[in-house]
Formats: sequence, structure tokens, C-alpha cells
Amino acid sequence: MKLYLSFLFIPLLLLFSSCTKSVQEVTPNQTIVTSIARSAWATSDSGKTYSTTISMPEIDDYFNKYGAVLVYATFDGTTYEQIPEVYSGVAYSFSHSVGKITIDIQASDGVSTVTPPGSIIVKIVLITSAL
Repeated sequence: MKLYLSFLFIPLLLLFSSCTKSVQEVTPNQTIVTSIARSAWATSDSGKTYSTTISMPEIDDYFNKYGAVLVYATFDGTTYEQIPEVYSGVAYSFSHSVGKITIDIQASDGVSTVTPPGSIIVKIVLITSAL
């Protein structure tokens, strides 16, 4: 009988002793809301493209390589639309590098000149990734 119980408990002992409890740390995303004034837009090609740069010290070298950046803009103060976006014939796009995000606008046809928008609000979501 003892031998029979031994054969029953040894697999159970091995099964339960191999389980380990692991704790995973979750790094939350970071959301930053800022506004861009009409005067912040600058052009270098006679009005075909306008750009503005937002200082973003949260984007360091590691984050620039491994993190993700999402940018949303609101033109009415209530609805956020993700960039890249075409809104009222104007194409919005962005790029990021260490310490900054640059938002560009140009006519959706790529040829016409554009007028910079009035003040807009942008929401920037920084998603940290652990490799």
C-alpha cells in the first residue's frame, strides 16, 4: 500500500513543486496633451509644407529606438483624430527623434500651398516597450 501511495504522490509532488509564481511589472503608457499656436508653424518651401516641433524630453535614445509614439489632434476640442490624417484638404503627419516630435502639414494633393491651422490641441501617447 505504501508503494502504491508513493507512486501517486511523487508525480503530484513534482507537478506542484515545479510551479513558480512570477510577477510581471507593467509600465504604463504616458499621455501628454499640449497645444500648438498658429504662430508655431514655419515653412521653408513658400507655403507648400509647414512644420512645428514639440520638445519631448521623454523621448531619449532608448525610447526612440524601442518605444512607440502616437499623436492625435483635435480641431473642435472634443474629437481626437490620429495623425497621419487628412482634415479639410490638409495632410498631417509626424516624425519623432530624440527629444522632439515634428508635425508637418501640406495640401493633400502635394502641390498646393496651405494655410497653417489655428491653434490645435494634440495628445501624444508614449508607449514604453521592454525588450
